[in-house]
Amino acid sequence: MATKFLTKEKMGVEQVEPALTPPLERPTLPQKPKLGTSKSRKRDIPEGLWTKCPTCSTMIFDKELDENLKVCLKCGHHFPIGSRERIHSLVETCSFEEMDANMASVDVLGFKGVATYKSKLEAYRKSTTLKDAVVTGICKIGPHRVALGVMDFGFLGGSMGSVVGEKLTRLIERGTEGRLPVIIISTSGGARMYEGMFSLMQMAKTSAALAYHAQQRLPYLSVLTHPTTAGVMASYATLGDLILAEPKAMIGFAGPRVIKDTTQAELPPGFQTAEFLLDHGLIDAIVPRKEMKERLIEYLHYVTAGKKD
Repeated sequence: MATKFLTKEKMGVEQVEPALTPPLERPTLPQKPKLGTSKSRKRDIPEGLWTKCPTCSTMIFDKELDENLKVCLKCGHHFPIGSRERIHSLVETCSFEEMDANMASVDVLGFKGVATYKSKLEAYRKSTTLKDAVVTGICKIGPHRVALGVMDFGFLGGSMGSVVGEKLTRLIERGTEGRLPVIIISTSGGARMYEGMFSLMQMAKTSAALAYHAQQRLPYLSVLTHPTTAGVMASYATLGDLILAEPKAMIGFAGPRVIKDTTQAELPPGFQTAEFLLDHGLIDAIVPRKEMKERLIEYLHYVTAGKKD
């Protein structure tokens, strides 16, 4: 016999709704302030006031860096310096007589690439206020009257084109005629590819002028700064009677990667640095930038002894 399921209504019992327990009130939690509404205490450092040293990571006040000739006060790292600043640090006040100041490069080959050679020249003339990558002139360093040429890496990497070669050649010839010592401070990535063979010809031209200068038994001092490479290194930069260099300057012909791939050999530590070249007898001395003027005067005393008459 099937069991009958009786509901509460059929049994005569009233159906009572179960009582509902009221929900507990949750405590209100304090809301966190939004990050955007709080004021940051960090002050923005304006650009152009501080420079970070790539060697020791020290933040240097630009005014102090300029007063120290762009040399880190903590580790002695030598920052790049412009040709005008370098001349100002070496020569006697108001003694520099610039030569060929208006000589400027032209696009002889009509070079075209990602940007034209003409447009690059115009851009670098505006950014550096220079006509080309070298400044030449007659000046006094201490008591000595010298023919001085200073290259500027900021103008197309200090590359040597027709104007650089011509200005240096005229400087050397002027020094030979006036029986003056010649000093050339080099920094360059090499010959200027935009001028093709015309730039390569400058290697022979400047070297020939220096050979005639040497025949007259007149001194030539070469100062190598970071970097001095390729065609400049293979010509007038290494023909000095005395070859000086700034600390840790990169000096060489081809890049380390090219040499390593060509020789299939590991390069020694410090390869192509001024210290490495000094240890192997390829340069005569390493002179810090702040001591350069005094050392040049000392060397000029030595190399010009007995020649003033």
